[in-house]
Amino acid sequence: MAKDQKKQPRPKAETPKGFRDYFGADVTERKQMLDRIAEIYHRHGFEPLETSAVETVEALGKFLPDVDRPNAGVFAWQEAEVPGGGAGDWLALRYDLTAPLARVAAQFRNDLPSPYRRYAMGPVWRNEKPGPGRFRQFYQCDADTVGSASVAADAEICGMLAAALEHAGIQRGDYLIRINNRKVLNGILEAMGVEAGKPADDVLRTIDKFDKVGEAGVRQLLTTGRKDESGAEIEGVGLRPEQADPVIAFLTSKGADNAATLDNLRAAVGGSEAGAEGVEELAQISDMLAAMGVGEDRAIIDPSIVRGLGYYTGPVFEAELTFEILDEKGRKRQFGSVAGGGRYDGLVERFTGQKVPATGVSIGVDRLLAALRAKGLMGGEDEGPVVVTVMDRDRMADYYAMASELRAAGIRAEVYLGNPKNFGNQLKYADKRNSPVAIIQGGDEAARGVIQVKDLILGAKIAAEASHEEWKAQPAQTEVPRTDLVAEVRRILG
Repeated sequence: MAKDQKKQPRPKAETPKGFRDYFGADVTERKQMLDRIAEIYHRHGFEPLETSAVETVEALGKFLPDVDRPNAGVFAWQEAEVPGGGAGDWLALRYDLTAPLARVAAQFRNDLPSPYRRYAMGPVWRNEKPGPGRFRQFYQCDADTVGSASVAADAEICGMLAAALEHAGIQRGDYLIRINNRKVLNGILEAMGVEAGKPADDVLRTIDKFDKVGEAGVRQLLTTGRKDESGAEIEGVGLRPEQADPVIAFLTSKGADNAATLDNLRAAVGGSEAGAEGVEELAQISDMLAAMGVGEDRAIIDPSIVRGLGYYTGPVFEAELTFEILDEKGRKRQFGSVAGGGRYDGLVERFTGQKVPATGVSIGVDRLLAALRAKGLMGGEDEGPVVVTVMDRDRMADYYAMASELRAAGIRAEVYLGNPKNFGNQLKYADKRNSPVAIIQGGDEAARGVIQVKDLILGAKIAAEASHEEWKAQPAQTEVPRTDLVAEVRRILG
């Protein structure tokens, strides 16, 4: 090598910012949870769909409801020039599972049944600044019905969401699905005399802050403005005080039950036809959920749910977990939202030019998994495989025969493939794998037709808790006939 040729630096072994790796229990527990949810979706007649991770930028359209900049929020790149000249297509990693569904519904509209019920689960990517708990790649779990304008489709999604949460492990009483309707808000805007466009968008953005600033804060922001916690002045929308009254009536119209809430909403929308239609849809959803056996202890009409009202065109819903957890500072707080969705009737129209109604829900996979762990329903360390140790390299076939017998009996097993010279290292490996049992057979045991079966879980417990005399009286290693391999391991595993 020439002296002036610099040695190439080794690449850093590190995960890119905003991404993470998943190991063992993270992967298996997520799969278990998603399998349970998929079982409920399947029972409701929904079909699985897998789409490409990559879509054309043209198909994705506007990226994220709150981002207006072209290509903002996605990982996009341009293909090489096509033969004969001309720029190549712009492609991007999907940022959610709904945009690919819209493309599929348009592309295969002559082949798919209508309405088309589908569920999808998989990773999505967003090119955003990462932060604590905010990643650029994460899992989504969606269920949607495309092609039905009936409010029954919205009610079905809500009922199915309740069933999915319970089947995943969330107990009844630990969650609540809250339902609102964009059409009711349209009626409120009409009653206020606010025109569509920027004025209405300003009102939407303001009421979206209701859960943070409360009734008084929203009233201030709708009119003259307010000071935030830092003392900075926040400019108001500029409405007259009497114009803000219908919004406040809307946000605070939740009654003791659905019937009372609906009565309050009817009064809030006044003579607006759009508002009256929205209230009637909520009444139908309430009735249908009751017929499905989903009572008000599981799903309620709640006008304070305003997230996504700028995106959805009809009913909107959010699943909230109501039990308390401790935050990083040891303070109690409610767990919060784990799923959201609603009706979006304009997405497929981008491709076909025709109105195609659709409604759906998306479950935050990581959020729901964290909730199950917080309740102690998941999060235990994965039990590793039975480890067949190697005492003699010339007898590898015998060790693999043992592993094969265990696997055939439905028991997870592996043969140690490291350097077998130091037997202690084999047991350290089994401990690191969280293995429950180690199988040992040297030449002497083979000649006598026996094996040593070491109960690693019991051994660790005895070592931690028992006295020396107790340890001697309760050995965690037993000798059994070779033919009893499967039976002895099953006994230990319980």
